[in-house]
Amino acid sequence: MRSDAREFSFCSASLSYSLSPVNSSLLQGLRIHRKFTANSPSCSRSLRIQSSRFRSIPSSSALILDPMSLEASRISSLLKGDSGGALFPRLSPASSPFLPCSAKPSTVRLARGKNGQLLVVCASKGGSNRQLSGVVFEPFEEVKKELDLVPASPHLSLARQKYCDPCESAVNEQINVEYNVSYVYHAMYAYFDRDNVALKGLAKFFKESSEEEREHAEILMEYQNKRGGRVKLRSIVMPLSEFDHEDKGEALYAMELALCLEKLTNEKLLNLQKVAEQNHDVQLMDFIESRFLAEQVESIKKISEYVAQLRRVGKGHGVWHFDQMLLHEEAAA
Repeated sequence: MRSDAREFSFCSASLSYSLSPVNSSLLQGLRIHRKFTANSPSCSRSLRIQSSRFRSIPSSSALILDPMSLEASRISSLLKGDSGGALFPRLSPASSPFLPCSAKPSTVRLARGKNGQLLVVCASKGGSNRQLSGVVFEPFEEVKKELDLVPASPHLSLARQKYCDPCESAVNEQINVEYNVSYVYHAMYAYFDRDNVALKGLAKFFKESSEEEREHAEILMEYQNKRGGRVKLRSIVMPLSEFDHEDKGEALYAMELALCLEKLTNEKLLNLQKVAEQNHDVQLMDFIESRFLAEQVESIKKISEYVAQLRRVGKGHGVWHFDQMLLHEEAAA
């Protein structure tokens, strides 16, 4: 960068400062686009500034910058001690630097403290000084637009935020899927609990599976209410009541049906996640991934092993031994 030294005249005033130490390296690379002088008797000191760095800054002098040329992110980097070269594409002195801070609202001053450390001196609008921060958050200003969006009707949700209609509808569809699968498992439980079938291990397994799917539906209903949606329960299809199969036998046929239902449920959950992704609903995506998808993979793996074992034992006495294994295994768990 070309060295271009320019002289400025400043006056010192008795001001109420809010000071923040800054690394001296941030002043390298500052660009000055205007120069001004003053013949005021109170201005007895001069400040010599070079475009590559500050050569000297008298303790009683200050540089007044136009804050309209600074963005909040640049001020944040300034306070963190970053290099000033990329921070100030435009730097200009205030039109009247000799007024007190209270008379010149929203000015920024660079000065040197008593210990020789570089300081940022801030004067806020209205004369009440405050130190600049990286991100200015005005809660009462920013919340005004949100206050206008709070529904006044008692029929509308107060908690709903960034929850679109397609996501709400997809969650209701998944609730219906979970209830239907639960209903099928409950029918399987009733079948294997018959006195002329009497496979208590399979009956217990399918009863617990039915309760698990119903619990999933209730979790989705709770989430729907949490996001401000409305739960709409739909019709449930009547399941089969007979699960005997001439070739495979009732145990293998029912377990293969359960495997297909688990895979179908997993596919529906992936579709729900896709709807959330298309509508940029990160919260719904995280909910589906963390609460359902991993558990669904585990269920598919477990039932796949049961299908393989039932195919190995056939339709004879091996089914009874498999049923006893399920009964005692579930009891031990």
